[in-house]
Amino acid sequence: MTQKAGIIGGGVIGGGWAARFLLNGWDVSVCDPDPEAPRKVGEVLRNARAALPALSDGPLPPEGKLTFASTITEAVEGAAYIQESVGERLDLKHRVLAQIQQSSHGVPIGSSTSGFKPSELQEDAADPTTVLVAHPFNPVYLLPLAEVVPSPKTSPEIIARTKAILTEIGMFPLHVRKEIDAHIADRFLEAVWREALWLVKDGVATTAEIDEAIRMGFGLRWGQMGLFETYRVAGGEAGMKHFMAQFGPCLQWPWTKLTDVPEFNDELVDLIAGQSDEQSGAYTIRELERIRDQNLIGFLRVLKDRNWGAGKVLLAHDAARRQALPDTALGAPLETARMAVLPGWIDYNGHMTESRYLFAASETTDAFLRHIGADISYVGTGYSYYTAETHIMHLGEAKLGDALTGTVQVLHADEKRLHIFVRILKDGSPVATLEQMCLHVDMKAGKTTPAPRAILDRLLPIAAAHKALPWPKDAGRAIGQKKA
Repeated sequence: MTQKAGIIGGGVIGGGWAARFLLNGWDVSVCDPDPEAPRKVGEVLRNARAALPALSDGPLPPEGKLTFASTITEAVEGAAYIQESVGERLDLKHRVLAQIQQSSHGVPIGSSTSGFKPSELQEDAADPTTVLVAHPFNPVYLLPLAEVVPSPKTSPEIIARTKAILTEIGMFPLHVRKEIDAHIADRFLEAVWREALWLVKDGVATTAEIDEAIRMGFGLRWGQMGLFETYRVAGGEAGMKHFMAQFGPCLQWPWTKLTDVPEFNDELVDLIAGQSDEQSGAYTIRELERIRDQNLIGFLRVLKDRNWGAGKVLLAHDAARRQALPDTALGAPLETARMAVLPGWIDYNGHMTESRYLFAASETTDAFLRHIGADISYVGTGYSYYTAETHIMHLGEAKLGDALTGTVQVLHADEKRLHIFVRILKDGSPVATLEQMCLHVDMKAGKTTPAPRAILDRLLPIAAAHKALPWPKDAGRAIGQKKA
C-alpha cells in the first residue's frame, strides 16, 4: 500500500521534500496558501525528475500521486509522515503545528527549521512527543543529509520511525543527540558566511574570489572527507596529534573576525548583491539549479563508485530497492535501470554518443547482475560475469535530459552462460537494443566456471519465466542484415 506524506509549505525546501517522497513512490499532499505553489513545486519536481534517477543503478518505484490541499487538515489526514517547511517565524510554526496536530494522529512531524530548537517548536504543543527537527539541505531531492534533532520530550519511537522513513527515501538521518541553536551543519555555514562578509566588506576579496577559494580548494576535500578527516591527512603519517601540535597555536592568532559581526546595513547588502550579480547574473536561477544538479550528480556518482561518503547512502538505497524487485518478471522483460541523458553524454550534434549507449546497457546489465547476486562483493571473491560479445542496434535518438529506461530479457541461461537482450527505452520505445553473451569466469584461473547455486537459484527462474516472452525480432542479427 502506498504511503502518504503531508508537506506543509511548498517553497524551495517544501518542494524538494515533495519531490524526494514522490520519486520514491510516496503519495504527497502539499498545503501552501501561495497561489503560485503548484507552479513552484512543479518546477522543483521537473528538476528532480531529471536528476535523481541518474543517481540510481536500478529503477525507481512508480512515482507517487501529487495533490494540493486547500487546508492543513486535508494535507495531513491519513499521512504516515508530515514535514513542516513554512517560514522561519516561531509564532507561525506554532500556529501551523497546532493545526497539524488536530489531524496528525500521532505520526512523526518533522520541521525543516534551520535555527529553532525542537523544544522551542514543542512549546504549547498538544502532543510534543511527535515533534522534532528534520533539517534538510538544498536540493532536498539530491543531498542525503537530514539533521534529526529531538528534544527530551520527543518519543524514542517517533525518532526511530522518522529515521527509518528518511532512510527509506534515500536520505542520511544524522541524529543530533543534544539540541542546539542552528543544529550542527548550519553552525559551520554561519561561521564561514560571517567571515566571508567581513572579507568583502573590508575589500580583501570579492564574492567571486571567495567562491573560487572554496570550489577550487577545500570545498573539494570537504565533499569527500569532511573537516577532521581532511586535517588528519594533513598531519601526515603522525596523523591528527601532529596536526594539532603544529596548527593548534594559530587559533590564538588574530586571523578571523568570527566573534564580531559586520553591521548589516543597506551599504553591505548592495555591495554583496552587486558583486553577486556581476559574478552570476548571466544565468537565471533555474539555470543555476540545473548546473548545480548536474555537477552534484557527477560528484555523487564518483563517491558511489568508490563506496565513500554520501556514495554509501546511495548504494544502500539501491540495495534496499533491489530487495523489493520480483525474482521473476512474468509477462515482461525485467526493468533494472533508469537514467537521464547528462551533458557529458551528448556529441556536437546534440545526440547521445555511441559510447553512452554502451554505458547505458552496461548500467542495465550490471543492475541485473547485482539482482541475481553477482555484485561487487561477489566479484571480491574472485568470480564474475564477463561480457564476451555485444551487438548494438541504434533505433532512435536520445538527447540532453531525456529519461531512459533499461530492461533485460533473458534469452538463455545455464551454469556458465548468460544470453540477454537489453532494450534502452525512451517514452516506452527503444532507442537502442543490445544483445549480449556473458560468461561466468574464475578470474584467478582465467577461464569459465559454473556459477554457484546461490546465483543460479536467482537466475534460472527468471530465465524460465522469460521463455514465455516473444523472441526479440532483432536477436541474432548480423551487421548489415536487413530487418525482418
